[in-house]
Amino acid sequence: MFYGSLLRVCLCAALGAVLGLHALASDAADFRKRAHTITTDTDLNLADIEAEISFGRELAARILARERLYDNAELSRYVSLVGNLVAGYSSRTELQFFFAVIDDDSINAFSAPGGYVFVTRGALRNMKDESELAAVLAHEIAHIELKHIVKALKIRAVDSSFESGLGLLFGGGSDTARALFDQAVDQATKVLFEEGFHVQEELDTDIAAIDLLANSGYDPTALQRFLERVDREAPSSSSKKKRTHPTSETRMNALDRAINESRLRDVSAMRNKERFTSHERSM
Repeated sequence: MFYGSLLRVCLCAALGAVLGLHALASDAADFRKRAHTITTDTDLNLADIEAEISFGRELAARILARERLYDNAELSRYVSLVGNLVAGYSSRTELQFFFAVIDDDSINAFSAPGGYVFVTRGALRNMKDESELAAVLAHEIAHIELKHIVKALKIRAVDSSFESGLGLLFGGGSDTARALFDQAVDQATKVLFEEGFHVQEELDTDIAAIDLLANSGYDPTALQRFLERVDREAPSSSSKKKRTHPTSETRMNALDRAINESRLRDVSAMRNKERFTSHERSM
């Protein structure tokens, strides 16, 4: 138990150092102010949002325990710049988003509740312009925006019912609360790296990503272009996704419909190929 607690502290400290998560503690009052002013939605519970952030921070630390961060400050700043531009158009304006590059050749990206987004170097190397980077980040931001993990694991500040599966007792300080918390983090890790999201969740996330791209000024066809290229040029990477993602045909058809119905196919939008190319050497 002591070793596990010590490891948890060390991982969270490392996460804070890399992603600047210390800002979450110092900006707690700012977060509450943002959450209070952006909406009067009765579903917005400040304690639940804080629980989501705490859970996401723990999950992000777990991710960094198994995945190595890419140590390149210039590239990290660039990815964060693009990511925060897109996140600025998310409905989750009460959250502060953090972006990081994983030193892995596989083509992948994933996110944790509360605003933590990761993209691999392999994914970056398969992109052709900045709009495709924005698209991949938008997809992960959309998972957070739609609260897929939060809803699946019933993450909330207080849940006195043990019948809710992985319902959490945040802030209780008891051994039971800690065990439930760790169990939920374990399950979320499996979702990200083994089980994947439900097909409909992935399709909904793609649609939300298109909206984020369009609203932030990026080419709304960028996600479709990137996914088609990966499926065509890196089939081994694509095949790994087929168990947990919609088939390529289903996904492309859904993206086609969404883009065409919104009349976004021929809009003039940013691709920023030159700026993206200027960072390719760092990838």
